[in-house]
Amino acid sequence: MNQSAFVTLVLPFKDKVFRLAKRLLVSTEEAQDATQEVMVKLWTKNEVLEQYNSVEALAMTMTKNYCLDQLKSKRAGNLKIVHTNFTDRTPSLQQQLEDTDSLSWVEKIINQLPEQQKLIVQMRDVEQYEFEEIAKILGMNETAIRVALSRARKTIRDFMTKTHQYGTV
Repeated sequence: MNQSAFVTLVLPFKDKVFRLAKRLLVSTEEAQDATQEVMVKLWTKNEVLEQYNSVEALAMTMTKNYCLDQLKSKRAGNLKIVHTNFTDRTPSLQQQLEDTDSLSWVEKIINQLPEQQKLIVQMRDVEQYEFEEIAKILGMNETAIRVALSRARKTIRDFMTKTHQYGTV
């Protein structure tokens, strides 16, 4: 495969690779390194990439595995998962403060979820992957993905309901 074919096949989802890496590694620099590492690995496989049904699913699986390896390594032992893909449409200052506070609570809740649920929430609710794609990437069946996502959302919803009804948890 030539360079232009590689660019056409891989670059459309490079941002998704970065966002997943950022979700897992928190640090922008670590996420950039992870993205670059995955892109280099894909480039070294460029002769066989067209054989894969979904190069994007392969890239996301490679990203997940690379990031989890980094999280396990000594140099990245203190990293944590954080949700940072929130963008605001500049509403009123009061609304901005409320949104920031809610996002902070959601981040805290997501950080307390089991690792698998964190990944599923990121891939489904942030990256908008289909259940079939998530199942391929994580090596799980779709029913298990749906159950884990449902449990994660329920945890987030219950916690947020308590927070808004009682002020603090």
